[in-house]
Amino acid sequence: MKFGCRTKAVVTLIAFFLAISFFQTQFAVSQDSKPQAKPKTGFSPFQVDPRVQSRTYHFEDTDEDLEYLVFVSSKVSKDSKAPLIATLHGLGAGPQFMLTKEAVDLAEEGGYILVGPMGYNVRGWYGIPMGDMSKFSKAPAKPKTQTGETPSDANAKPKPKMSMFFNENDPPNLRELSEKDVMNVLDLVRKEFNVDDRRIYLMGHSMGGAGTLYLGVKYASVWAALAPVAPAAFGLDPGSLEKIKNTPVLFVHGDVDEAVPVDVSRQWVEKAKELGMTYEYNEMEGVSHGPVITACLPSVYEFFGKHSKPAP
Repeated sequence: MKFGCRTKAVVTLIAFFLAISFFQTQFAVSQDSKPQAKPKTGFSPFQVDPRVQSRTYHFEDTDEDLEYLVFVSSKVSKDSKAPLIATLHGLGAGPQFMLTKEAVDLAEEGGYILVGPMGYNVRGWYGIPMGDMSKFSKAPAKPKTQTGETPSDANAKPKPKMSMFFNENDPPNLRELSEKDVMNVLDLVRKEFNVDDRRIYLMGHSMGGAGTLYLGVKYASVWAALAPVAPAAFGLDPGSLEKIKNTPVLFVHGDVDEAVPVDVSRQWVEKAKELGMTYEYNEMEGVSHGPVITACLPSVYEFFGKHSKPAP
């Protein structure tokens, strides 16, 4: 999978708008007629469903503790193998955006273990190669004096350049760490629970949708089926589907997506059709970028429920 110069520019130009539009639309869909309590900690307009467990593990690569979320259906027992869904969040969000009440309700009904890794941080891109974005950090220029010199303070430390999708303090191998975190969390859950290796699924939204395609191809032997939702797969090659011709894929996109054009998914669908893959395409009429997360869930769980890896 290669990114050309033009692709990098497209990714960069759309990333800020993608993040802004996601939070606006997702926040709007979360409201109802009753007043909503503000979360105690900022960033996400959601409170994590109380049935979801927030956990941490020690990430040896950077010597720090990383968070991940887990929900375990009451139907899961040690005596029988349970299906597992790994769900990847979008740019600037977090795993709580994917483990909503609707997702947890469906996981409970279907007897699933549902896990939401952080992907190291909210802009890790799950290993997808993207190039240096530091020049797009939008850091404000320092004011100049009348002499044209920039005022300085010997004791002041320069503030890090950062935005919703870039932080200069991120490790240079951020995307590699993001990918590793996802696979680490998957391994942790598989070791803790009696997971059915024939029914491990991967889904994700936006950045996470692109991550679903990327990790779905790279670790093809793991997954029983994939569900990329509004995937921000700019520059990823639909031809990579040839490597997973036998993996069922559900493509989902809202037809009025204001952040990731619906044509992105349509290109992947055309390739899946050309390859004769087992696939479905759910193009949701009148649904935009954020609300598609919740709107698509019944179709995702229905699709996963129909597919498992063949017995060895």
